[in-house]
Amino acid sequence: MLSDEAWRALRGQGATRTFRERSVMLRQGSAGTHLLALTDGLAKVVCREPGGIVTWLAFRGPGDLLGEVSVFHGTPRTAEVVALTPCTAVVLEAERFRRFVEQRGLVMDLMRQALSRLRESDAHRTELLTLPLVVRLARALLRLAELTAPGAESAAVRLTGLSQEELAQAIGVTRNAVITGLQRLRESGAVETARRVIVIKDVPALRDWATGAPKDGPGSPFPASG
Repeated sequence: MLSDEAWRALRGQGATRTFRERSVMLRQGSAGTHLLALTDGLAKVVCREPGGIVTWLAFRGPGDLLGEVSVFHGTPRTAEVVALTPCTAVVLEAERFRRFVEQRGLVMDLMRQALSRLRESDAHRTELLTLPLVVRLARALLRLAELTAPGAESAAVRLTGLSQEELAQAIGVTRNAVITGLQRLRESGAVETARRVIVIKDVPALRDWATGAPKDGPGSPFPASG
């Protein structure tokens, strides 16, 4: 991540644009003429395969750069970014961004960010192979909570714009498995749910679920592959 000072300076390098919920912010296959500095809202990164298969890659929130890889490589975008909620971002022209990075000496900062994302991706693949469904679900919700309300522990966190199908893609299970997992979290008092709304009522309790050791009982009874 960039420092607060560098992030503020970066935001001054482009124009602010708003994106409607469910709109495409960056389209897969398009040229890397610009990138986005996300300042508000929640987005998902997906890859659309031939035949219509959609692979979830990541969730992104305020403070994240979107589309910087194609800008640096000069290649078409390999993924699509979709706004899950109304989003605001600063549009940064490619050449101006590259010049800003060089002048500010931010290459190492961006390399560290890229490595952090690689570790995140590796950890996600490991979770898919080794962890029970409800543990993966709890971890995904905690990541979303951190993107939406960084540092929140005591207050409830409201997650909007996310469908059960998208949660299922993110943790590698079926929609029915997500429904079952959410029911277990609801029964424990960790979350409340409505249509495309999940309220994390008890962040510490959800962290217990994410470790596989909820206080109201032993680990999850659900198998690793929903």
